[in-house]
Amino acid sequence: MLSEQSAAIVRATLPAVGASLAEITERFYAGLFAAHPELLRDLFNRGNQAAGTQRQALAGSIAAFATHLLDHPEQRPDVLLGRIAHKHAALGVTAEQYGTVHEHLFAAIADVLGEAVTPEVAAAWDEVYWLMANALVALEKRLYEERGGGGWREWEVVARVEETADVATFRLRPADGRPAPGFRAGQYVSVQVELADGARQIRQYSLCAAPGSPVRRISVKRVRGGSAPDGEVSNHLHARVRAGDRLRLSAPYGDLVLGDTDTDTGTGRPDTGTPLLLASAGIGVTPMVAMLGELADTGHQGPVLVVHGDRSPAEHALRADHEAYAKKLAHASVHFWYETDADADEESHRTGLVDLTGIAVPRGTRAYLCGPLPFMRAVRAQLIEKGVAPADIHYEVFGPDLWLAQEG
Repeated sequence: MLSEQSAAIVRATLPAVGASLAEITERFYAGLFAAHPELLRDLFNRGNQAAGTQRQALAGSIAAFATHLLDHPEQRPDVLLGRIAHKHAALGVTAEQYGTVHEHLFAAIADVLGEAVTPEVAAAWDEVYWLMANALVALEKRLYEERGGGGWREWEVVARVEETADVATFRLRPADGRPAPGFRAGQYVSVQVELADGARQIRQYSLCAAPGSPVRRISVKRVRGGSAPDGEVSNHLHARVRAGDRLRLSAPYGDLVLGDTDTDTGTGRPDTGTPLLLASAGIGVTPMVAMLGELADTGHQGPVLVVHGDRSPAEHALRADHEAYAKKLAHASVHFWYETDADADEESHRTGLVDLTGIAVPRGTRAYLCGPLPFMRAVRAQLIEKGVAPADIHYEVFGPDLWLAQEG
């Protein structure tokens, strides 16, 4: 909770700080990487930095956290903090790095806002920063402890399957022969690869097999086009990694899991009668396939709406698994939309973009979304119109979370 004095100052200066956050975060990253080039080489996603999306996500999270402190001083924004903590833990972020970030972030604030940053203003925003940073450090410490300290392990690729022209699935097992760590359907792992220039870049990929499977699976979509370094890890995996090769993986993380979720740990399971909706688009299918597998394995009895949008059936990765798991559920209905080549003879196929207008959504439905941000925003709006509570709509963003950054 912010002190009364700091709250008044943050409220008065939030419009000015918010309006300058884009410039502040740009200068912050420039200063950070000039002083610590190893962070850009081995920790931060160079593609996101080149595109500017990481700056947008940082600005959005700072603004959202400060606004929450002012509007709900008695509550901690656990959903926001939990999502960030899982992302940070998957990257191996350390408590010490928050001091480094503080140094360069506040230098950027002073540089951009100049004389407006009085000692009182600096102290108030310093309080905001450390409230957020200390909360994240505590959450990440708990996540690391629950996973035995986290850390990287080598995994052997036991098989590679070409799902579509641009999606390959890698089946993995621990190279050291020790048991694989447990995970929840919907979670992801970080994959670290060494590129030609020596950089050790990291990307997250959802685990797309049910938790009970002895072999882990990740499905990687090749990112084509754009300016380097966009897609440098996905292209490396597609071009160079085959059965018998090894990959460095983190422990599993992620808060998009089925059930009444503890934000810190991702515990809990859905009641077997809870109505569910699993909506995905493109490669966002990966966590949904894992969730369907878990529901099939646990004998979920409630209604399950399976919704997916893609360019065509041929580009629908994991479609056979998507359909097979749904068929194992007692009360599942499948609705696939394709922009082209939808099969008119398939009852589940529709042409166009995902549109829930004619689909009945049961009262009390819990919804899980994964896919491009415009898709998730559209589906969320349709679900709210149908009476689904906003608190029951959960989502996963691949890459920087721009949901908050693009609010309004």
